Amino acid sequence: MTTTLRPAEPLQQNSDGTRSRRYLVCVNSRPVGEIHLGTHPAFGDAVARIMSLRIEEPDRRRGRGTVAALAAEEVARGWGCRRIEAAVPAAPGSALGLATALGYVLRNRNMEKTLGAVPPALPEGSAARPMTEAEFGPWRAKGQEEYARDWTSRGVPEAEARAKAASDDAVLLPDGRATGGMLFSVLEHRGARVGTLWLALRGEGAYVFDVEADAAHRGRGHGRSLMLLAEAQAAAAGKRVIGLNVFAGNTPAERLYDSLGYGTTQYTLYKPLL
Repeated sequence: MTTTLRPAEPLQQNSDGTRSRRYLVCVNSRPVGEIHLGTHPAFGDAVARIMSLRIEEPDRRRGRGTVAALAAEEVARGWGCRRIEAAVPAAPGSALGLATALGYVLRNRNMEKTLGAVPPALPEGSAARPMTEAEFGPWRAKGQEEYARDWTSRGVPEAEARAKAASDDAVLLPDGRATGGMLFSVLEHRGARVGTLWLALRGEGAYVFDVEADAAHRGRGHGRSLMLLAEAQAAAAGKRVIGLNVFAGNTPAERLYDSLGYGTTQYTLYKPLL
């Protein structure tokens, strides 16, 4: 039997500058599923995304998904893409195993935690204050640099990584420190600055965009205190769910989030298209 892709629609030119197309996954011309392929809104035409892949239940576990994913890679090469990405749910299933078997590398995972009604207390001697305007500028510049470096260390060309860092910053913080729904805090311990936190209050939840203990104060539990601060601020704002992203290989952060009860909701993986 032969598994192929058949276009289900014309190539779409989307308002955000990306292009995309849906394909039927066919076995001997019989449709057995669908795959949706597009380019990346942050990285442009250089990066493709498998936006969804579905095989009908009777045809699962027969290699249809594997062949469809490989065929999507050939389409992406034809589009001129140099890399392809896929996001898969953390729920039990074959999606993560399939992506790994096809040579995709884990880049990051999204995590969430349901909050209780009572905000957690900070450890004795720790206190938070709003970040000042004088502190915000250097902190923002340093954060952009580190964010771009996170991407380059995971195979993204430097120019693309810096462009993404600048673009994300402009979208998320159009009014800088005054952007609505954003909280920027400094954690102090016994009067000394020990770390910073950027928390977004959005919809029914909160999201930790950046949390960092200052280099001179690491290894003393201040990262945990910063996360407790994030949870306290979220709970005080009436939010019941808090989320974050952690890059693969950041073992100390992964261990911290696991110990605090955060659960993985989604994995994002990538693969170079040689």
